[in-house]
Amino acid sequence: MFDGYDSCSEDTSSSSSSDESEEEVAPLPSSLPIIKNNGQVYTYPDGKSGMATCEMCGMVGVRDAFYSKTKRFCSVSCSRSYSSNSKKASILARLQGKPPTKKAKVLQKQPLVAKLAAYAQYQATLQNQAKTKAAVPVEGFSWGNYINSNSFTAAPVTCFRHAPMGTCWGDISEGVRVEVPNTDCSLPTKVFWIAGIVKLAGYNALLRYEGFENDSSLDFWCNVCGSDIHPVGWCATSGKPLVPPRTIQHKYTNWKAFLVKRLTGAKTLPPDFSQKVSESMQYPFKTAMRVEVVDKTHLCRTRVAVVESVIGGRLRLVYEESEDKSDDFWCHMYSPLIHHVGWSRSIGHRFKRSDLTKKQDGHFDAPPHLFLKVKEVDSAGEWFKEGMKLEAIDPLNLSAICVATIRKVLADGYLMIGIDGSEAADGSDWFCYHATSPSIFPVGFCEINMIELTPPRGYAKLPFKWFDYLRETDSIAAPVKLFNKEVPNHGFHVGMKLEAVDLMEPRLVCVATVTRIIHRLLRIHFDGWEEEYDQWVDCESPDLYPVGWCQLTGYQLQPPAPQSSRDSQSSSSKQKKKAKSQQYKGHKKMPSLQLKEELLDGEEYSFLQGASDQESNGSASYYIKQEP
Repeated sequence: MFDGYDSCSEDTSSSSSSDESEEEVAPLPSSLPIIKNNGQVYTYPDGKSGMATCEMCGMVGVRDAFYSKTKRFCSVSCSRSYSSNSKKASILARLQGKPPTKKAKVLQKQPLVAKLAAYAQYQATLQNQAKTKAAVPVEGFSWGNYINSNSFTAAPVTCFRHAPMGTCWGDISEGVRVEVPNTDCSLPTKVFWIAGIVKLAGYNALLRYEGFENDSSLDFWCNVCGSDIHPVGWCATSGKPLVPPRTIQHKYTNWKAFLVKRLTGAKTLPPDFSQKVSESMQYPFKTAMRVEVVDKTHLCRTRVAVVESVIGGRLRLVYEESEDKSDDFWCHMYSPLIHHVGWSRSIGHRFKRSDLTKKQDGHFDAPPHLFLKVKEVDSAGEWFKEGMKLEAIDPLNLSAICVATIRKVLADGYLMIGIDGSEAADGSDWFCYHATSPSIFPVGFCEINMIELTPPRGYAKLPFKWFDYLRETDSIAAPVKLFNKEVPNHGFHVGMKLEAVDLMEPRLVCVATVTRIIHRLLRIHFDGWEEEYDQWVDCESPDLYPVGWCQLTGYQLQPPAPQSSRDSQSSSSKQKKKAKSQQYKGHKKMPSLQLKEELLDGEEYSFLQGASDQESNGSASYYIKQEP
C-alpha cells in the first residue's frame, strides 16, 4: 500500500529505528474499511514511452528516474529488498496482522491483461467523477472560515435523506484517513499524502496531513465527496506517488515505517465511495419532461410545466405557455408541489388548461412513479370536513402559523385550506395540503408549544382565544387524531448550520441556521437577515441540504447578507420578500408585481412553498412541550 512512496519522495533516506517498525497498533472496530495490506500492490501502465515497472513493488514511473543501470527498481529500498527482503516481509506481515517469518517471498505481479483492464476501469471512474463533481466556489464566502471563526456546528449529512449520500454516509467521522493532493511540495507533478479528518461540517471536512500531530498550521477544508479525496491505498493502485509535506519532510527518517505505524487499523473511506457518490447524484427527472405544478399566480390551481434543467435534484420548471421561458418555478423533485400530468383531474383539484392544442415536439409526460408518494389515508370513517378549523403554515408568509379553515375536501386525502380573514371571495388563494402534511396542526398546537399564532386579519378580540373564536364563528375544530403526529429521529439540534432554500424566492439556496425545534418542525433562520425572514420548515423537507451541497452539485450558494445589504432599499430578492411579507400582513396584495388582466380579481399572488409532507418513521405526541 505504501510502496509508491519511496520512488518520488523528496527524502531518499531508507533507514529507520526498530522502535518505529515494531510497534503494533490495535485495529478499531468500524463498518468502514480497516487499512490493511495483503502484499498485492499494483500500479497500472499508461502506455507512455519511457516508462518502467519496478520488479519489486510494481510501481510505474519514468524509466530515467529509476534506480540502477538496468532501471529494474524504482528506489534503493526496492533494490535492496529484492535480494534480502526481510524488512519487506516484516512490514507486510504486520499489516496482515501476522508475526514476521524468516523467509520472504518476492511479490508476484498480475498478468499484463489484468493490469490494463483495471487501469481502464480506473480511468473511466475518473472521467465520470469529472462530469459529476464540478465545484462552484462562492466568491468572498468560505464555509470553512465561517465555521472555524465562530465555532459553529453543521447538521450531519445523515439528517438529509434526500441529499446525495444521505442514506449511505456510514461511519465517516473524525479520525478517518484519506489520500489527498499534497499542496506543500516543490515537485512539478501532482503528488499526494495521507490526511486525517479533524472536523466534519456536512460534506466538508477539515483535514490535517499525517505527521503534523497537533500542528494545525496547514489544516485545510475539502469536500469529502469531491474528486480529490480517495481511500488510503488509492495511490498505490493508481500509480500515484505519496510524498510527505515539505514542512515536515525531515521529521522522520523512514516515512514508510511511520505510515505503517500510524495507519494500520485506522479507518478509511470504502473503496467504492466515489462510485456511490456518483450514483447518488443521478436523478430520474430529465429535461423536456412535463409535470403538473402549482400555479404561482393562483395558489388554488395547477398548470403544466416542462423541466428545463436539473441541478442536484432541483428542477427549474418553465410553464408550458411561456414563449420566452422566463415564466418559471424552482422546486425539488420530491416537492409536494409537483405531480404527474392528470393528477389534478384525478383528485378534483383546479387546473388551468394550456392554450397549446398539443405537446411541443420532444416533450413527454414524466412517469407517475417518479413523484413523491404520500401516505395512504382512510377517509371512510371520521374525516376532515368543510368548515373545520385548524392551524396551518401560511405559504404566503412562511414565518407565520395562522388560524385556518378547511374549504374543500378533495380525493386521496388532499385538502384545500384558506387563511381566515385573508381569503379572496372566489377562493383563488386557497392552497392544497395533504392530510398527512407536517404543515397543518390541530387547534391549540401553537399555544401548547409556545409559538405565536397569527389571528385572522381584522380580528379585534385579542389576545386570541380558540374557545371564543370557535363559538363566535359557530365552527368546530378538526379532530386531533386526524393529524400526522409522527416525529422521526431527525438528528437536528438548535444552532446547527445548513444550506436552505429561501422558499419566498425558491431559486435561492442560502446559508442558514436551525433556531428552534418543535417536534418535527424546524425554525430556519437565514444568516445575516432579521428574524422576520425566518421560515417554518419540516425536518424532512427536500429544501434543506448539508453544508457543502451547493459546491458538490454546482448550485450557487447565497452567503450571509452583509449589514449594508440589510439596510439598503435595493431591489434584491430578499427585499422583494420583505415587501411581500409586509403586504401580506396588510391587504395581501403585491402592487410591486406586474399585474395581468387575465388574473382573477386583477391580483397576482406569488406562491411560496410550505414544508414538505414526506413521511417519517417515528412517533410522538403533539401535546408534549418541546422547547429546546
